[in-house]
Amino acid sequence: MPSKGHAEWKGDLKTGSGTFEAGEGITGEFSFKSRFEDGPGANPEQLIAAAHTSCFSMAFSNALDEAGHTPTSIKTDAVVTLRLLDDGPSITKIALKTVGIVPGIDDAKFQEIAAAAKAGCPVSKALAGVPEITLEASLEG
Repeated sequence: MPSKGHAEWKGDLKTGSGTFEAGEGITGEFSFKSRFEDGPGANPEQLIAAAHTSCFSMAFSNALDEAGHTPTSIKTDAVVTLRLLDDGPSITKIALKTVGIVPGIDDAKFQEIAAAAKAGCPVSKALAGVPEITLEASLEG
C-alpha cells in the first residue's frame, strides 16, 4: 500500500512558511523557526522521529511475538539531531530509546531481538545514510 504525504512552502527560507499533510488527517505547519530556532510548529525531523519510532515499535513487537514473547507494551522515543555542517544541514544522529513490558523474557534475549528489529525495520533501512543510529533498550517490570 503506498503511503502519501504532501507539503507546500510559501515565501523565502527565513520568513516563509509551510504546511504538510501525512496520510489522511495528519497535518501541521512548519517554518525556518520551527526547524532551526525552536519556534512553534513542526519540522521534518520530528516527522522522521515519529516514523522511526512507529516502525521500530511495530517491528520489535512482531519480532518478540515471533520469538514466543508477546509484548504487553513497547514504548519508543527518538531524538533526531540536525546539525549545520560545511555542506549544509544534515541529520547526524538518531537516538532511539525503547522500553518494553514483555512477560517471560530475559534481558539478553530482549537486547538481541531489539537490535535485530532496529536493523530490519524499513524506516531504519531507509535512514541508512544517517551516520549514527543508536538504540537503548530496557525491560520494565
